[in-house]
Amino acid sequence: MVSLRRFVSRESTVLEEAMREDLSEALKGNDLLLVEVIEYALYSGGKRIRPLLAILSARVCGRMDMTVYRLASAFEYLHVATLIHDDVIDNAMERRGRPSVVKQYGLAAAILAGDWLHARSMYLVGRYGGREGLEVFCRSTTGMVDGEFLQLRYVADCDVTEKQYFDVIHRKTALLIESTCEIGAMFGGAGKTERTALATYGHKLGIAFQVVDDLLDYLGETSSTGKKTGNDFVEGKITLPLIHAMNSSDKQVREVLMRLYESDRDDPEAFGRVFEIIDKNNGFISARHAAESMVDGAVEALEVFSGCDDQESLAMLRSLAAYVVERNR
Repeated sequence: MVSLRRFVSRESTVLEEAMREDLSEALKGNDLLLVEVIEYALYSGGKRIRPLLAILSARVCGRMDMTVYRLASAFEYLHVATLIHDDVIDNAMERRGRPSVVKQYGLAAAILAGDWLHARSMYLVGRYGGREGLEVFCRSTTGMVDGEFLQLRYVADCDVTEKQYFDVIHRKTALLIESTCEIGAMFGGAGKTERTALATYGHKLGIAFQVVDDLLDYLGETSSTGKKTGNDFVEGKITLPLIHAMNSSDKQVREVLMRLYESDRDDPEAFGRVFEIIDKNNGFISARHAAESMVDGAVEALEVFSGCDDQESLAMLRSLAAYVVERNR
């Protein structure tokens, strides 16, 4: 059985060829700056997890043709569009170890390039996924925006509950990964049972992915993640490690945490103190256990495919789930 790393390398090469063919057609006659910004944003690295999930979902449902790479491109376009717009909102100067699009090309070019990628992703889903696929896709993209608004509502609010946290990440992360798998299944000709199973797999994987992202904001190394640790604290985002630490702390410790979130969050000493409290109260450990539980549920949802013809694709879906909790970037 091919390893996950070799599989990702092989499939990413084919995917990027499909993306370049699509962009060559779609950007023909467009302004050269738009072409440059789109290429800068799309070919700056990245794990290509979302398009790979669409490809694998179609394959375990029985469809193996090359058209799936065009459909899969839509999910990478949308993902990159959200990263560009996130960097605009956060005024982020770096992404994946190099200047962000907004830093490199300016605010207007970044917003417009993100808009173009979003529009193109909708076109591709509509073309290859049909009306029903586009409905699933649009439900996830509007949900993503709602999730970002919910997160804004909860900034620096240490009373945020675990349920409210999961409501946010369900919308802002899990819905897109869920729709990626579901649309891939639809493209592959899945029945209701298979489609539901892959949607469940994608949803649980998306939740786990975001929980691990939130852990890496505390525990990751900048050389691996390409981002400074502590950004979530500076922005006042209340994530699962903190919520778990708050829930297991006494009143005095909770009051200290609240004061730290209400004070100057740019102070490195404040972040260090929050880190220490979370660690002492097992916030990191319990958050990781939550991510692992979600991944276990995702893999369990794949049982309906145990007898499918494409055992390699099934193995890769399981391997991607394991990767989500093991990754360091």
